[in-house]
Amino acid sequence: MGFLDSAISSLTGGNSGTGSMEQAVSALLQQHGGIGGLVTQLTQGGLGTQVASWIGNGQNQAVTAGEITQALGSGSVGALAQRLGINPQETGELLAKALPHLVDHLTPGGQLPANASQVPSGSALTSAVEAIASRLLA
Repeated sequence: MGFLDSAISSLTGGNSGTGSMEQAVSALLQQHGGIGGLVTQLTQGGLGTQVASWIGNGQNQAVTAGEITQALGSGSVGALAQRLGINPQETGELLAKALPHLVDHLTPGGQLPANASQVPSGSALTSAVEAIASRLLA
């Protein structure tokens, strides 16, 4: 099992959609002002083409840990790393794999939702985390 598999499995407690992964996704979205703020931050950070592919209905373009760290800022990635109990480089790698799926899931039909500045809660957040975990653990 590789690092990402181990990290994702530990974050979900072996049960997709629960535990600290859900808290981490919620914290990330809160920090950036919902999916709309996260999309804006990533786009302004130089990932506009990739983010547009995640929102759109086609194939999601990949990003690297370095690109994510540069776009979000090392402070943001570091804070999330501390929350997750892993180092910032590993957090960047995890975000590079998870963010395309998160943005894709939270922008159904290729559009930002009307409530893009809000952080999903309850079943909407659980559904997003389950979608991420199932794609990353597949």
